[in-house]
Amino acid sequence: MDVITIERKVLAKNDAIAEENRKLLKGKKIYTVNIVSSPGSGKTSLVEKTIEKIGSKRKISVIEGDVQTDLDAKRVANYNVPVVQIITNGGCHLEAGLVRDALSGLKIEGTELLIIENVGNLVCPAGYDLGEDLKVVVISVTEGDDKPLKYPKMFMNSEVLVINKTDLLPYVNCKMGELKSNALKINPKLEIFETSCTSGSGINEWCNWLESKIQLEK
Repeated sequence: MDVITIERKVLAKNDAIAEENRKLLKGKKIYTVNIVSSPGSGKTSLVEKTIEKIGSKRKISVIEGDVQTDLDAKRVANYNVPVVQIITNGGCHLEAGLVRDALSGLKIEGTELLIIENVGNLVCPAGYDLGEDLKVVVISVTEGDDKPLKYPKMFMNSEVLVINKTDLLPYVNCKMGELKSNALKINPKLEIFETSCTSGSGINEWCNWLESKIQLEK
């Protein structure tokens, strides 16, 4: 019982800061996406492809979260977009306070899309609101088709599912129909995109949909 009480207090504090972040971002008409996944699903590659596709039309800023190193931030910086790295030093998720601190060091004036790449983890980030408009869960076909059943909270709390690395389907034990069915059993409202950052398949569909959401913010 005490553990539940402590957890509630921690989440209540986080939610209060998340609401402050949301008010700040909405006040500046910035559409914010929180991308979550297990390690190696292709979050950073999806961020890169999104910047490549719409970065010339929309000003994009990025917050990178990682347990160690600034390698992902360096990758994103190659696209000449404002980027800040949060290193959690072992922490398994980003919290709203960390995002608030990162925003203070990020030049967000004129930004239309803020992408937050969360720490690779399908458990802890599920319960933490960062102030985003949209939570996007990314899984790769290499992880199999039962991930939604094993990590239901993440899929329940997300609005979008991106199924990545579809070019590898012929070589892995994953049935696309089963994967999508499992995800929709957990959350029937999920918007689902099938992508390959290697071949480019599905990237246009994802980016066109995302652009339509950004436009609604204006």
